[in-house]
Amino acid sequence: MDWREFATPQELAEAQADAVAEALRQAIAERGGATLAVSGGTTPVRFFRALSTRALDWSKVALTLVDERYAPPSSDRSNERLVRENLLQGAAADSHLIALYSEADSVEAAAQRADLRMLEILFPIDVVVLGMGTDGHTASFFPDAENLDEPLDPLTRQAVFAVHAGSAGEPRLTLALPRIASARMLLLHIEGRAKRDVLEAALAEPEARLPVRRVLDAAETKPIVYWAPSQEEKP
Repeated sequence: MDWREFATPQELAEAQADAVAEALRQAIAERGGATLAVSGGTTPVRFFRALSTRALDWSKVALTLVDERYAPPSSDRSNERLVRENLLQGAAADSHLIALYSEADSVEAAAQRADLRMLEILFPIDVVVLGMGTDGHTASFFPDAENLDEPLDPLTRQAVFAVHAGSAGEPRLTLALPRIASARMLLLHIEGRAKRDVLEAALAEPEARLPVRRVLDAAETKPIVYWAPSQEEKP
């Protein structure tokens, strides 16, 4: 594990934006295009805003979400809305967003549609930026998910799964483990001592139980952890 620690969330956001932008530039130079998958929640807002100001050929970047709530972009719960309002601004608005959500009869039907849309993605994804909850979930791999072993199956060929978990608040859509673990650059962005304690405890377990540990163990490149104390905590 490559740990990178910062004094403040803003310093973390700027450094992570620099690293991601450089990885995307290299991918464009090598492959003619780049792919980026990002996570939602409140933690990545500063990072999104910083990344949107970085100079690169955004028209050659395909952007998707690691996971999504089954909620339309008009909802303040929508990760797609968060990305549109904070990342797809300025020159970054030229990137091609491949959303996970679509209006459907069920979240399972929406997952099937998103799975087909993933055919637009050039795999492996160049950069995946994960977050983590204090319960040890990452993406929408919640510990109490009814079908957790399905999206975490390292051999699954399905790209997107529907997830039902009581702790999630609503049904979710998530990229499957192989799509995340095969990323050419895998970042985990966490803030606050509570989340750091959860991650360190997960890494110290003799056997991988928490989803975040299972994902990091499966990574095909060395994962990079970006951590800073939360805004409310003293450095």
